[in-house]
Amino acid sequence: MTSRLIQGYEVVIGFETHAQLQTQSKIFSRSPTAFGAEPNTQASAVDLALPGTLPVMNREAVHCAIKLGLALGSRIAPRSVFARKNYFYPDLPKGYQISQFEIPVVQGGEVSFFVDGEKKTVRLVRAHLEEDAGKSLHEDFHGQSGIDLNRAGTPLLEIVTEPDMGSSAEAVAYAKELHKIVTWIGVCDGNMQEGSFRCDANVSVRKPGAPLGTRREIKNLNSFRFMQQAIDYEIRWQIEQLEDGHAIQQATVLFDPDTGETRAMRTKEDSADYRYFPDPDLPPLCISEQWIEEVRGQMPELPRRMAERLVADYGLPEYDATTLTQSLAMGAYFEAAARASGQPKLASNWIMGEISKRLNAEEIGIEAAKVSDAQLAQLIGRIQDGTISHNAARQVFEALWSGEGTEVDAVIEAKGLKQLQDTGALEKIVDEVIAANPDNVAQFRAGKDKAFNALVGQVMKASKGKANPAQVNQLLRARLGA
Repeated sequence: MTSRLIQGYEVVIGFETHAQLQTQSKIFSRSPTAFGAEPNTQASAVDLALPGTLPVMNREAVHCAIKLGLALGSRIAPRSVFARKNYFYPDLPKGYQISQFEIPVVQGGEVSFFVDGEKKTVRLVRAHLEEDAGKSLHEDFHGQSGIDLNRAGTPLLEIVTEPDMGSSAEAVAYAKELHKIVTWIGVCDGNMQEGSFRCDANVSVRKPGAPLGTRREIKNLNSFRFMQQAIDYEIRWQIEQLEDGHAIQQATVLFDPDTGETRAMRTKEDSADYRYFPDPDLPPLCISEQWIEEVRGQMPELPRRMAERLVADYGLPEYDATTLTQSLAMGAYFEAAARASGQPKLASNWIMGEISKRLNAEEIGIEAAKVSDAQLAQLIGRIQDGTISHNAARQVFEALWSGEGTEVDAVIEAKGLKQLQDTGALEKIVDEVIAANPDNVAQFRAGKDKAFNALVGQVMKASKGKANPAQVNQLLRARLGA
């Protein structure tokens, strides 16, 4: 881990992420997992832990665990064990959670990503299967809390990292990359608002070379923006405490988006406090090599593999390729536009620039882009064949996105954006500009490049932006004997 210093302190961050699996039923019962049902309408006798009930493992949840392990380059344990994690909350029906402890199903692996153009890699400790708890509802009850057990027993994979991150920027980049992977392979829908992808950040600070500091765990971060704010606040708070001579107490904290502050919820437990022991109702989970190979054969091309292919096949920089593989849909959009236009770098620039800017502003995915890959390819083609300038192309793009038109050529015609193709007419404009600007001509001949740029600007203005800038440059230099 590399870390920049903040006020002389090194920051150390590890993550625990709960990814809710896209199964039709719960991990140990046949109850449905659909979000938004009326409270307590999707909780069976097994979920409620009524006497005489026994858990039965959901095969699809194991399938999801294998897919994740393959995607992360992890070892998939041929034999793993379920344990009981004992703690007492009103929304935990059994008084314990069925999880995995000593032998998890997914072991090791890594996640790589870019921060400011620099490649970073975070090592993973494990990913283990477990059941979710229910939910306590506070806002609808005056002075009381309601308990909704619909979520109890929903299958989760908890993904745990080594403390390999050294800043909030790295932490958020890691979380985004992991989010991309679990949605890409289809094991989780990634909906952070609904709690399908929940992150806990373990944050500590220390003087360089000192032992690891005492960590505080920020629970249930459900947006990347809040994640960065919470971690930044926690770093500042811990440094202030240490500078004032106070010790950091290990604790679980919550982030309040309204105040931008973290606050302690409870003293943090260690594994010994949970009194783990193997669950006597569940046999060991055994996964054959044949099953792993079957899943491997069904896996989609992974984002890092697609990024490598985009570099090899299209000559893209690694940064572009990584950015364009934010989702399967974005990768497919790029490839379609690149093949149709024959200009992969231009296609990449447009997708990372104008298209991404609008997707972010409207908070939509590229599946909902209002300019299709075919339209983008045609637009790039019109730039390449000299029909329109880059500035005019942006006007065409804006018209397509806003629904003013659907055909690139029709928009160009309607807006009169075609570049001036008549060389004689352009030569006349250049001669008129040279004649009207003797001072700029003299300054250019005295070696001042700004004067030449001013002449180019005058020609573009006189042509109402329809002149080809490269042609203008060439003609001006020829006329001025440069």
